[in-house]
Amino acid sequence: MSRTAVSIGEAMIEMSGGEDRTYRQGFAGDTLNTAYYLNALLDADWRVRYATAVGDDLYSRQMVEFIGQTGIDTGAIRTIKGKRAGLYMIHQADGDRHFTYWRDTSAAKLLADDATALEAALEDAELIYFSGITLAILAPEARERLVAAVGARRTAGAMVAFDPNVRPALWADNQSVVHALTEAAKVSSIVLPTHADEVPYFGDADDEATARRYLAAGCEEVVVKNGADPALVVTGEGEWRVGARKVASVVDATGAGDSFNGGYLAARLGGASPEHAARAGHATASVVIGHHGALIPKEALGKAG
Repeated sequence: MSRTAVSIGEAMIEMSGGEDRTYRQGFAGDTLNTAYYLNALLDADWRVRYATAVGDDLYSRQMVEFIGQTGIDTGAIRTIKGKRAGLYMIHQADGDRHFTYWRDTSAAKLLADDATALEAALEDAELIYFSGITLAILAPEARERLVAAVGARRTAGAMVAFDPNVRPALWADNQSVVHALTEAAKVSSIVLPTHADEVPYFGDADDEATARRYLAAGCEEVVVKNGADPALVVTGEGEWRVGARKVASVVDATGAGDSFNGGYLAARLGGASPEHAARAGHATASVVIGHHGALIPKEALGKAG
């Protein structure tokens, strides 16, 4: 009998490239990226399900087909009549990637509006993963509904993992960010923040302060990511600093944090300690940043061992 991991969030249409005004269409999103790497790295007895909402347009249908083709279970993807999938475009400027988003009619903003469907999507999950972006796109009532549903599953024994993944443009004000992330941490087993993202909202003096704050909120395990610097792993049993793998060159940093999360959670579900799981997360990310795009061929992940 298969075991189930569920990732909840927003998948979007991606238009990348831009050279001579020519773009390449794809699909991506932080929670979808992590689901992809979880699915690639977990043992065959695991099933990874993606929970979201899409529109009834051509591109939404193509998105669902794409997700299914990766091997991810699409049974918890709801179709919302009259809505569309969100869209973003990537362009290069000043040696870096810049993003422009169109989200106003995104069906994913309604992913938690149907309480019955939400409960059904999560009912057999042994792992639930969601992010600050998942929360940010929802109306306040839907946000509370999602957090409550996730909390109920944690109480029932599921592992719950949360990446705060703060995107300032998605939030009305700093107070909303602080409240939402703290409430999410209360229902989570594992929190995977990025220290630099947290400082503007919580004023953490260092990564240890970030970890202590999330532990105090009620989670059991915190992995504070620090880019190329060592990640800080803290649990009730101890703390470890785990260095990132050295890479010859960074081709594309898109999805680095998402792939780290996928590698970390897959290792934890496979029985690895938090310290060794962080090494697995770094190993996964080190391969991903050596390729273009957030989702690299699964065969390439063999190099992450």
